[in-house]
Formats: sequence, C-alpha cells, structure tokens
Amino acid sequence: MARIILITGANRGIGRELANQLAADGDTVLLGARDIGAATKAAMEIGGNARAVQIDVSNQLSADAAAKKIEAEFGRLDVLVNNVGGVFDYTQQASTADLAVVQQALDINFFSAWRVTQAMLPLLRKAQGARIVNVSSEKGSLENMTAGVPGYSTSKAALNALTRNLAAELADQGIAVHAASPGWTATDLGGEGGRPVAEGAASIKYVVNLSADAGTSGFYQDGKSLPW
Repeated sequence: MARIILITGANRGIGRELANQLAADGDTVLLGARDIGAATKAAMEIGGNARAVQIDVSNQLSADAAAKKIEAEFGRLDVLVNNVGGVFDYTQQASTADLAVVQQALDINFFSAWRVTQAMLPLLRKAQGARIVNVSSEKGSLENMTAGVPGYSTSKAALNALTRNLAAELADQGIAVHAASPGWTATDLGGEGGRPVAEGAASIKYVVNLSADAGTSGFYQDGKSLPW
C-alpha cells in the first residue's frame, strides 16, 4: 500500500525535490504550501501521485483545515515531514541579536512544526508504523554548536528538543519521531556554495524510509547519526 506523506513547504527547494523523489518511488505525496497555486503547479510538474494541499503553518485554523481535507480524502497520514524553515541570521551574534529576528526564527523553524504536528497527530494515529520527520540542521546540535546564526541555531535546537520529547511520548503509540539534517544545500535559504538540492533531499528521504528496527528519536544526516 502506498504511503500517504505530507511535506510542508513543498512547493520549492528541498521540500519539492523530496516530494519528487518520494513520488517517483510510488508514494502518494501531499505538497503542503501556503500558496496553493504554487503547490498545484509543482504537483502537476512532478506528476504521479503528487497532490497539492493548502496549509499556512503559521495558522492553527489552516493546519486544522488541511488535516480535515487529508482525512476526508485519505483517512490517514503515514508520514509527516515538517520541512518549512527560514531565517538564517548569519549577520547576527547572540550578544547583540535583534530578538525580533530570533522570534521570527522560532516561529518559522519551531512553532510551525509543533502546530502542524498537533493538527496531524489524529491522522498519524490511524496509520500503521507512522512517523514524523522534523527537518533540522547540524547547526541545532548542542554538542557541535558554535557562535553565530543565533536565531536559526537556537530554533533548530528547540526543534530537536521537541523531536525527542514527542518521540518519548509517542513511542508506545507506534509513531516514530526523528530529526533529519539536509546539510548546507544550495536553496534560497542556504545560498550559493551549498551542495545540490537533490543531495539534501536524499538525506531527509533516508529518514523517511528508515526501517522500523531503527526505533525512534534519531538525528541523521546522510545516513549517519548526528549528536544532539
């Protein structure tokens, strides 16, 4: 049976490429985006079982409406990929950071994933062997963290903490929760000099496709574990 997979922020960049790779494997991929026109265009270009779903991850009503739409059409959700991200504040330092920018980073990189997860959990509970994949970053690793990008790194560290908290809570419900880092990738956020988008997406796809034997609460990049 084909999996039903929702990817947020899937109308462009890593999210779109991940959708392309998973649809090519036969999964039914739901491209979530605030701009339904852009998501529809991307889904049509990908073809196969790619579908567009309107979802504004900053708005609880929108997330709830998307969950109702998915339930009405598919009855369940096998995989949720919280891919939306932004605010790489490379010009800031923690000691002098504009906290409005930091708040924006937290809203986009952390609270959006939490919000969408809460909306989609009832559908994930209806699937067998469901999983949540939070798209994080090596910048969010506390063990490896250095100075710079304070809004981005702290918001991704918070996302990692949420990942572990949810993993512990949902383990006995059969829902695995992992974090996946795509690495520095040449997207609008990553900028020039990053690796190809296809490689970043493949790093996330590895986590989407982890076997049940892998358990829960993992943090991966390119098939290898990262330290929390």
